[in-house]
Amino acid sequence: MQQIAHSYPLADHPEKISAASGRPLADIDLTAAISGELSPGDLQISGETLRSQAGVARRSGYDQLAENLERAAELTAVPNEELLAMYGMLRPERATFAELSELAQRLEEEFHAPVNAAFVREAAAVYRERKLLRRE
Repeated sequence: MQQIAHSYPLADHPEKISAASGRPLADIDLTAAISGELSPGDLQISGETLRSQAGVARRSGYDQLAENLERAAELTAVPNEELLAMYGMLRPERATFAELSELAQRLEEEFHAPVNAAFVREAAAVYRERKLLRRE
């Protein structure tokens, strides 16, 4: 994957960064906001930008931050309503082991989010061990 920029802050390269909508960062300004040209997607970060930030973090020795940004990048493909429902499922005693396993599979197959799928599988195993799953 080609990195957007090689240095931080990425905003120093507005011509190479775009919002989730695809609109270039250079075109997102106060004038566009006042005129009503901006959509919600124009104000959301793109997965590509998050992956670039992860690359900068990793090269700077911040591996944990890089991993968090990579997980966030994967989740940009998940619609907000579904993301909130998934978050709710991960609360203790809200889902069964089977439901969490299905969620992990869906993250992997439908949203191409293998890192998040592994996280959900790990959570399901820990919840099972600590008896934090919803009783069937």
